[in-house]
Amino acid sequence: MDASMWVAKTGLDAQSTRLTVISNNLANVNTTGFKRDRAMFEDLLYQNVRQAGGQTAATTQAPTGLMLGTGTRIVATEKIHAQGNMINTQNALDLAVAGEGMFQIQQPDGTIAYTRDGTFKLSNTGQVVTNSGQPLLPVIAVPANASSITVGQDGIVTAELFAGGGAQQLGQIQLARFVNAAGLQPMGDNLYKETPASGAPALLNPGTQAAGTLRQGMLEASNVNVVEEMVNMIEAQRGYEINSKAISAADGMLRFLNNNM
Repeated sequence: MDASMWVAKTGLDAQSTRLTVISNNLANVNTTGFKRDRAMFEDLLYQNVRQAGGQTAATTQAPTGLMLGTGTRIVATEKIHAQGNMINTQNALDLAVAGEGMFQIQQPDGTIAYTRDGTFKLSNTGQVVTNSGQPLLPVIAVPANASSITVGQDGIVTAELFAGGGAQQLGQIQLARFVNAAGLQPMGDNLYKETPASGAPALLNPGTQAAGTLRQGMLEASNVNVVEEMVNMIEAQRGYEINSKAISAADGMLRFLNNNM
């Protein structure tokens, strides 16, 4: 295969992958706490035909080299952990993080996952859980005689009891903060898991040591900007088209050569 056709083919693959990333962003435009992805490109190895600085004569050197690129590829997809807009739900168990930090979620296998989705519910035992029934950590249990629940910006959960029973503190919500949040691995279900790239989490009370504060009765919307993603989609489409035209041009040149030899 002609080298130019192979180079253009790598461009087709890369732009197709980028379009998949953009499509996933657009599909999750209404997903609570979703963080958009960005595809990151990298050029492939070069064929070094002539080394820059190589001797061209006894006393002269080549000022430039002859290096032919072999194409491109998607080297990574990076989560952009920018703050999403706050949506007022007026639901006492809806929580949003203003700033850095994630909620800790207990998994069925005993491991801990992390999320920005603060859509919480009560289980049949009064435990605060996610939409999938997975408990929030540290465990918060609401008594059956609680008339209302208050969550402070510092994460302290308090319940007001029926019949003048007064206020009862139920616990303290902590946030997990990572040195490299982009290194977390998305698991689906709005969850992330720790990886060697993300580093171990620092468990902090909201509002301390750069951890965000909590907003009760609010949810963090997806940080996907539809207009920006549409522009990116058009760029990917044009990039795909121009690489396809490069393949067609190389094919036409080879056909001309074959027909005129």
